[in-house]
Amino acid sequence: MQKQIEGSRAVAEAVALCRPEVICAYPISPQTHIVEGLGELVKSGELNPCEFINVESEFAAMSVAIGASAAGARSYTATASQGLLFMAEAIYNASGLGLPIVMTVANRAIGAPINIWNDHSDSMSQRDCGWIQLFAESNQEALDLHIQAFKLGEELSMPVMVCMDGFILTHAYERVDMPAQSEVDAFLPVYEPRQVLDPADPVSIGAMVGPEAFMEVRYLAHAKQTMALERIPEIAAEFAQRFGRNSGGLVRSYRCDDAETIVVALGSVLGTLKETIDELRNDGLKIGVLGIHSFRPFPLAAVRAALQGAKRVVVLEKSFSVGLGGVVSTDVRLALSGLHLHGYTVVAGLGGRAITKASLARTLKEAVADKLQSLTFMDLDWRIVNRQLEREAATRRSGPIAENLLRDVGTVASKVN
Repeated sequence: MQKQIEGSRAVAEAVALCRPEVICAYPISPQTHIVEGLGELVKSGELNPCEFINVESEFAAMSVAIGASAAGARSYTATASQGLLFMAEAIYNASGLGLPIVMTVANRAIGAPINIWNDHSDSMSQRDCGWIQLFAESNQEALDLHIQAFKLGEELSMPVMVCMDGFILTHAYERVDMPAQSEVDAFLPVYEPRQVLDPADPVSIGAMVGPEAFMEVRYLAHAKQTMALERIPEIAAEFAQRFGRNSGGLVRSYRCDDAETIVVALGSVLGTLKETIDELRNDGLKIGVLGIHSFRPFPLAAVRAALQGAKRVVVLEKSFSVGLGGVVSTDVRLALSGLHLHGYTVVAGLGGRAITKASLARTLKEAVADKLQSLTFMDLDWRIVNRQLEREAATRRSGPIAENLLRDVGTVASKVN
């Protein structure tokens, strides 16, 4: 059924269609509307049976989800930014125990300084925690990925993050195709846990493991991620056959067949990139886009196959590794090992800064001309950066950086140096 609906509400209704039995809720922007929507559905009886648990923190949310999943319940929660960091210990426990919890991460910047707007710093910080990470390009895809996430996680007994851009998607109203309950029931089987706490058959879950077996336990987590590389496209293909649309998978190419330059990105920026590429194509530039929809496990073979015919690759990142550079770029370089391509990393959109078609077009034209720096911060205001560096060089007590820059934005940034 076609509905004009907020992204958060679309996700809430999609999760409800998956019949979760326990939902752990703690508010943090920009995911709050998701759990609020689910709370309404539980209270009204539309989602039943389901226990909606208000907890005291994000750490508690994941801890309760772990307990519920270990007891055999289909479990769900959502978070963002500092909330994801607060539950980090429990996140590792969930994956280490092999519990198929599904969690929405409404991607948001990590402070300090405080910033509630979108980038990918939060989920990227947990890229090695053992969770599958799927990135949505649109609200339709976010809706669809949650349905696929429960199926994938429960087949492999692994937790799954569905990452959607905060505010850009969570608070945007778009038309989506909401499936019927019967359709989701036919696609997603009743949850049968691989491990469960049962008084009639007592076992230990999460026992201490020493050096004699810990490496093997960790390897098996890696082996399951490798299995997910096969199941993710298979489940996406089954979803497309049943629901009539392509969502998810490992990667998806756009105008890459004859492209000499290919831009790699994740999330909602793919839509802006596609529009920009269309315009650059009209100018005669052979350029395409590769969207990565599975960041963990990272699809090395699929990325290599998609990019090996290009002359240059530009990775557009909405986060970066301080002191090194691109996060996604590192994985892309590994996929392209041995191939002689020009590679560029472009960091953009941090803290919710707009990524405009004009800036993208200018940056990509520089890349096509091989005039782009290997690591570029798109639309960085060098005037206020240099002003702060000069201030720190001039005096020991140079003051807090964020507050200094805010003052400079109103003075230095408006002037031509």
